[in-house]
Amino acid sequence: MARIAPFRGLRYNQDKIAALEDVVSPPYDVISPNAQQALLHKNPYNMIHLDLTKSLASESLTDERYEEVKQTFTGWQRQGALIRDAKPALYLYYTDYSLPSGRKFTRKGLIALTGLAEFSEGVVKPHEKTFGSVTRDRLRLLDTCQAQFSPIFSLYSDPEGLIIKGLEAAREGEPLAEVNDHDGCCHRIWEVRNSAAIADARAMFADKALYIADGHHRYTTALQLRALMRQRQGSVAVDSPYDYTMMYLCGMEEEGLSVLPTHRLVQIPYITTVDEIVAKMQAYFEVTELGGGSREMLLEQVLARMDENKSETMLGFYHPAADRCFLLTLKPGVMAETCSGKHPAALRDLDVVVLSELLLECVLGLTHEICERDNLIAYYPDPDEALDAAVKGVEDAENDSPVLFLMNPTLVSQVRRIADEGLVMPHKSTYFYPKLLTGLLINQIHADEKVAG
Repeated sequence: MARIAPFRGLRYNQDKIAALEDVVSPPYDVISPNAQQALLHKNPYNMIHLDLTKSLASESLTDERYEEVKQTFTGWQRQGALIRDAKPALYLYYTDYSLPSGRKFTRKGLIALTGLAEFSEGVVKPHEKTFGSVTRDRLRLLDTCQAQFSPIFSLYSDPEGLIIKGLEAAREGEPLAEVNDHDGCCHRIWEVRNSAAIADARAMFADKALYIADGHHRYTTALQLRALMRQRQGSVAVDSPYDYTMMYLCGMEEEGLSVLPTHRLVQIPYITTVDEIVAKMQAYFEVTELGGGSREMLLEQVLARMDENKSETMLGFYHPAADRCFLLTLKPGVMAETCSGKHPAALRDLDVVVLSELLLECVLGLTHEICERDNLIAYYPDPDEALDAAVKGVEDAENDSPVLFLMNPTLVSQVRRIADEGLVMPHKSTYFYPKLLTGLLINQIHADEKVAG
């Protein structure tokens, strides 16, 4: 089902760019305004100058915005800062990292061109919604520059890891590039040009479905560009670069694949006390207050209890103004009774749905539409960062009440089940860690070229 192909990656010329750490960046959609400014000033060749952070304001989506990036991109190639590999290859991409627990992992995957397929075809499967305001920006950037600056992150099933093993055996000597990101994770890429190894990998992917982990908007944008080119040209051939997109592919059984929880800091847009909130929660949850120690210790306790439990749905709740922390255990049958069949069973099992349907809507009176419209939720994979933001939120609050909800990670098996059933998860349900780097490999589209068979 899935089609993959080698390609000629466009990369930083390390004879001119000595420190890759100064020029690669995180994906555009996780870069904060402060981080954006830091990256802009870090190096004139930093990827943030090309892979612009998203802008949803229509007045900022000007022709000049994208033409300036195109000129910068062209200039970097003319100056030799970016060079294109001479021959097509598949690229192994490994990431060495540590989790907060101290455990060390290596996530193994590959980057390839991947054939586009509409979601209705069941070859590439999403688990999140996309928003038109985001894809409009990304489509303008992709169409103007004719280049994809960062890969889409997708999963496939390969219980024995045969694809990666075959490519490992054929990879070229030393890594093409090795770089540490801001979290201390080490990213390495190798090229694989062996025709037999590539043919074997392509054959093994032929009967697989791909599950988008990160990059739903980028994939939708690639589909939109193909549709746009069909309008302009009349058709897009199956070996056209417009029928493919750059994708990072990782086995879902891969030992180094990690999904982190995404904790929610909610700005309740009215004044309420912790006792009022807890009283409402007790209709749906067994509520246990944790005491003793600093606020950091309280969070550690509740996260440890959540991690130990594997049979019940548990979330954490911290009220920074009162400096009180609670463990919330969902009562049996509550979701089925409360939602009255509103959600299929696969969604009712998700902690993020319990949060949005029970805690936000039923307890706090905050619908999804209100949260989106008023930007009431901030997302934090790092609990310490979430705690700091919650405490600061109390200092800045005037007519609202900030509260913090602590979440469990969504399981890869849940992602697969949701995608297979054609369902979608709430926003920010997954946080695959570490994030892929933008700038290690660029897919430059040359309309007159054919994708290597």
